Amino acid sequence: MIALLTLGALTVISAAPAWGQAMGPMAPSASDSQRNAKPSILDQVGIDQKLGAQVPLDLKFRDEFGKEVLLGSYFKTSRPVLLALVYYDCPMLCNQVLNGMASALAVLKFNAGNEFDVLAVSFDPRDTPKSAAAKKDSYLKRYRRPAAELGSHFLTGQPAAIAGLTKSVGFRYVWDDHTKQFAHSSALILLTPQGKVAQYYYGIEYSPKDMRLGMIEASNEKIGNLADQIVLYCFHYDPTTGKYGAVIMAFIRLGGILTVLAMGTFIVISVRREGRARSTQHDPLHTGRAN
Repeated sequence: MIALLTLGALTVISAAPAWGQAMGPMAPSASDSQRNAKPSILDQVGIDQKLGAQVPLDLKFRDEFGKEVLLGSYFKTSRPVLLALVYYDCPMLCNQVLNGMASALAVLKFNAGNEFDVLAVSFDPRDTPKSAAAKKDSYLKRYRRPAAELGSHFLTGQPAAIAGLTKSVGFRYVWDDHTKQFAHSSALILLTPQGKVAQYYYGIEYSPKDMRLGMIEASNEKIGNLADQIVLYCFHYDPTTGKYGAVIMAFIRLGGILTVLAMGTFIVISVRREGRARSTQHDPLHTGRAN
């Protein structure tokens, strides 16, 4: 009996390798496949907010006239800069970004070259000053503001300069071999006069109100008027949406301040009127005339 059990056990043990070979190696799990898979195109595209980050001002580009320029040459005034990262041969999205920017800016009372500057930079190193000039001409025809040409600049550059700028503002894009186009997000980026990231405006349609308030804030309130300052006090920039939203406590504080001012004004006027009435009653000349 013992011999039979021993023989059976040896048979099972000897058969185990053959069973394993027949089954072959274990198939990888779904989670393993996901970990080893290459990231998709969309995973490589996006915008990582870098509020307060400094753009490299020593980067070299070429303007629409073919002249070599330093990025820092556009940050020597007290004006904020509205940055559009596009490429000039883009068949659709980039045109929508530039058209949306021109439409929003056309509503503002601020003028490019006076209160702010526009800076479009191509992230395609194959773009040329000629294509930049053509795209600028198309943009100016839609914007239609006098002297806007002096405050609008369309640049091209080499891969190193392009990478330095796009990385500094968190703009991620990738070339798609299937479509032979760049995959990228759409947004405008507002920079301070010192070249620091102030705000992001997402999509292809932009709020003129948000742009105006953003420019005032980015310029350290050196542009705009008193009404703008009051509105800016009551609204704050929400980086998750790229828009300004009302601040309830600011409204309450402002309402309280206005109430106190109104009450104070009323009291001052009432006291002065009462004082004039008393002085009139005790004035001998007035009393004599009355008799």
